[in-house]
Amino acid sequence: MEIITEPELYSPSISDNGNYIDKIPSFNNLSNGLRCPCGASKDKKYDSHSVFIRHIKTKCHQNWLNTINLNKTNYYIENEKLKETLQNQRIIIAKLEKDVQNKIMTIDYLTEYLNNIHLNNKNTINLIDL
Repeated sequence: MEIITEPELYSPSISDNGNYIDKIPSFNNLSNGLRCPCGASKDKKYDSHSVFIRHIKTKCHQNWLNTINLNKTNYYIENEKLKETLQNQRIIIAKLEKDVQNKIMTIDYLTEYLNNIHLNNKNTINLIDL
């Protein structure tokens, strides 16, 4: 079985005035290519600097960049909500893990108890047979 690695996800940089701008990363460090979340080409992997430059000049990519610049506040609010959801899920997972551990201990205890009862019954039957 072969391990498949995903391409890096492109994220625009932030300019001095706080707007998102395209800054093309070095493709020397990207062994698996780059994937852009703009939606122009779903699951398209860009393997070279020149191909990615052509991509960021497309209308779809430019519209995506403008959209995220216009919705910066909404993205911040969404990010804060996602942080809260993540924290709540961590608490839920920790509680469920604790419940599973308690159930495992109960199962182990009851299994041992049943084995002891079975052994005691076996010894009693052997005594009666004599």
